[in-house]
Amino acid sequence: FARNIEAPEQVAELTFELQELAQDIPLWVCVDQEGGRVARLRAPFTEWPAMTGLGRRGESGLARRFATALADELSAVGVTLDFAPVLDLYDESADPVIGDRALSSDPATVSRLGRVIIEGFQNNGIAACAKHFPGHGAAGVDSHRELPVIEHSPERLREKEMAPFRAAIAGEVAAVMTAHVLYPALDEEHPASLSQTVVDEILRRELGHQGLVVTDDLDMGAITESQTVEQAAVRAIAAGCDTLLVCGDSVDRHVAVVEAVIHAVESDELEENLVGSAWARQRRVKAGFLELERPRRPLSGRALRDRLGTELHKSVAEEMSCA
Repeated sequence: FARNIEAPEQVAELTFELQELAQDIPLWVCVDQEGGRVARLRAPFTEWPAMTGLGRRGESGLARRFATALADELSAVGVTLDFAPVLDLYDESADPVIGDRALSSDPATVSRLGRVIIEGFQNNGIAACAKHFPGHGAAGVDSHRELPVIEHSPERLREKEMAPFRAAIAGEVAAVMTAHVLYPALDEEHPASLSQTVVDEILRRELGHQGLVVTDDLDMGAITESQTVEQAAVRAIAAGCDTLLVCGDSVDRHVAVVEAVIHAVESDELEENLVGSAWARQRRVKAGFLELERPRRPLSGRALRDRLGTELHKSVAEEMSCA
């Protein structure tokens, strides 16, 4: 986040120090680097335009060049997982929280370009995360503040909103992020992030996703207006999620979430095999992207700066803007 990003050299050194703290299994170092409004790494990194421009261009080759360039810059500073691409469908009548972050309103376009971006990331060593399943684009309110409700039928959701995620799963996307949205046609009580129906029955069993399932930030209003972050963390794992995002800067909150999960297992509120299955998936997916040996010293100085904001990368960004 902006709060711990000062300069490329500092980011590279921070990620190196984090990996040195890891014991047996390397850490995910994650960032929201979509382009447009949602980009934590700014100049001298390449500043990418919003994804709606890429969608208007509709060119798979351009999408591949974008993903390759972004992956190169992320890997230069030690990032290993990018919470992108957004596979939600654009809806002009909805809250703008998604808006121009979406590639298109057309499921086929989002499916095609989204899969190319995922392949571009993952072929260049960066794990991709498709978001926000099963589709956030039609939300009428911002889930950062309150819980949106999308009243689409199951048939509509499967035909349109889920189509890009189906393509991402076929492309072996490393992770899928769930939406803090209530879909009454799928689960009348729980938002997708906490719904066993959505996560386990649909995403895993019906669509066949074998990678990680990541919650959106559990500190968001859509969750905290009805329960504590600690309660939500336990419920997310019970639903089948593998990774819990708790994005505030309170160390006490982070500790409390870990302790809540441990207590839930010890009291049989949470089945231990669910935690074991999540850990097994973490190890398997990490093995495809993370080196198990000790981390190498990070790039610095000219060697690092030569990887960021290059003329080639800027030309790709300019091409994306000319939609």
